[in-house]
Amino acid sequence: MKRIMLMAAGLLTIATGAFAQTPTEIETALLAAPANQREGATVVKFKPDYTYDTLRKGTNQLVCFDKSGMPGQQPFSIECSVLGNLPRIAQNLRFEAEPDRAKRQAALDAAEKDGTRAKPEFGSVWFHLMGKDRASARTHMTVALPGATKQTTGLPEDPKAGGAWIMNPGTSTAHMMIPGE
Repeated sequence: MKRIMLMAAGLLTIATGAFAQTPTEIETALLAAPANQREGATVVKFKPDYTYDTLRKGTNQLVCFDKSGMPGQQPFSIECSVLGNLPRIAQNLRFEAEPDRAKRQAALDAAEKDGTRAKPEFGSVWFHLMGKDRASARTHMTVALPGATKQTTGLPEDPKAGGAWIMNPGTSTAHMMIPGE
């Protein structure tokens, strides 16, 4: 009887591990991805130390993950970008976990100044789907343009100019904001 109980406990442990990465978890992480890139996207899951496990290896350069409920994130928050941006993404998650806005900005500024701020791939797109819940989530898309300014791109640096514009010009965080929702 004891042997049967141990075998049952072992099977339960294996079964529980098998369910740890469910298709639903993968499907949720892919919600922010463009439809034509979903099938080939890599899906990762970040750990508390901002390393990650690969839940599904993809065939294209897109990587998607669920940030919902992580420190500094909205209750529902899905993001996709390119694989080359994973160091930047992990660094962003670390910075965003700081609840004090002034301390967070000081840490970002220091990393920018001392050159330790991970740079995103120039021209890479960041797809976001976020909100208080899935039903009310909104999409947001930006294009990474590290170092870009009005002078180097011709894009305005003022959101009131209408159309796309550059946020955080001249920094590794410079990106094209695309008006939308």
